[in-house]
Amino acid sequence: MQAMQDTSEESMTEVANPQPTAKQHAPRQTRQVSPVLEKLFELHPHLFGAKFLPLKLGIFHDLLARHPDVFKKDELKLAMGQHARSTRYLECVAAGLARHDLDGVAVEPVAPEHVHHAILEVFRRRQARSKDDLRPRLRGLLKQAIENSGLALDDYAALVRVQDEGTNAVLDDAMAELKAEAAKREALMVTFTASGKTEAEFADMYGMDLKLVTRVLARVRAELALKTQPHGGTS
Repeated sequence: MQAMQDTSEESMTEVANPQPTAKQHAPRQTRQVSPVLEKLFELHPHLFGAKFLPLKLGIFHDLLARHPDVFKKDELKLAMGQHARSTRYLECVAAGLARHDLDGVAVEPVAPEHVHHAILEVFRRRQARSKDDLRPRLRGLLKQAIENSGLALDDYAALVRVQDEGTNAVLDDAMAELKAEAAKREALMVTFTASGKTEAEFADMYGMDLKLVTRVLARVRAELALKTQPHGGTS
């Protein structure tokens, strides 16, 4: 099944030099897909097919209950572990998609710490294969994850901080950028309030795009409203 295959890249055949090589290397073997994963694809292609989706907590037991004559407990556990560790699955968790049940219905959000650690693991794997420094990209993804979590910065950091200092440094940089951006938004709000102008007049006076001004001011108002609620705010 093509959608479920995870194969190694085949070596390109040398055609420039027709002379036989002194030693023939055995071709790379294709990694065999677990028969259990093949069956999961067949039964639930919306979850295990061309596009992966985060799975609801407890879906292992749901699978056993729905397909009691199809899966053996130990074999399913191994297959589900392989699936959950795959880069494709980690990518869908890192993207912040909701968890889904066996019918493909979104039932619950992925916990912020799970999103965070999926982002870190995907980054680790990509960085290991790249000569480029991917930390700027990582920093951007962490900023988005922090904002999507709805948590205050300190609460988020306390939830996800790990022992690796390099990873913590990237997190700290992302948080510092978010704080700086929040400070700029609040400064704009102060200037706007003091001006006594309408949003259109204010944007025209400073040569700013009206849509941008409206969007930024709306965000500041929303952030200020969150700060009045328990555990609210992202900055």
